[in-house]
Amino acid sequence: MEYQTKNSAEMNGMCNSKLVTEYLCHNGFSELSIESKKLPVQDQSESSRKKAEDESRLPALEAAYTTILRGLGENTERQGLLRTPLRAAKAMQFLTKGYHETIYDILNDAIFDEDHDEMVIVKDIDMFSLCEHHLVPFFGKVHIGYLPSKKVVGLSKLARIVEIYSRRLQVQERLTKQIAMAISEALQPAGVAVVIEAAHMCMVMRGVQKMNSRTVTSAMLGVFREDPKTREEFLSLVKTS
Repeated sequence: MEYQTKNSAEMNGMCNSKLVTEYLCHNGFSELSIESKKLPVQDQSESSRKKAEDESRLPALEAAYTTILRGLGENTERQGLLRTPLRAAKAMQFLTKGYHETIYDILNDAIFDEDHDEMVIVKDIDMFSLCEHHLVPFFGKVHIGYLPSKKVVGLSKLARIVEIYSRRLQVQERLTKQIAMAISEALQPAGVAVVIEAAHMCMVMRGVQKMNSRTVTSAMLGVFREDPKTREEFLSLVKTS
């Protein structure tokens, strides 16, 4: 399997650049203080506010699903569909809950000073997301590697970062990049590498209907982009079972 690395100029040598912060701010972050060792903690009132917002939007979502079902010619009063609009609305809120979460919520007490300067890899992280073009699922595996620069993160938090960005309306290319840049901004490592392998239901269930197609995307920052040997080591370790 051939892995493709993005060639965008903004990805060159970006592990500690201002562009990382600007990109994250554009995609739903408040700016992180690079000098600060701790991330800001989301207070309880903010969490409650977001929950209240979800509840206030639920009736509109429910009504929208009712309209969709009627547009399909369905009888929304039949037994099997009586609560379907509400269930679908709640499901959509869950599948897009990443809009209400940031890395601040999960990383504040999980970044540690550690004198480890070798590669850290977590691979085969399950990922589920929704294609923003057709609102159908794409899913697969995420492989993450980073080269620490005096800071490491709890391993489970890498999976949580994946979930934050995948629980949104997405395209795989952007998802790959957002994961890499979030890790880079939080840890300021020497480099970050992210590879995603996914099946897209918009290609399987409709369109070309190719059952076995897989899409592979990668984002390489810092030393993983600048040093071919480091990149090759990561890709080799990811491909091993």
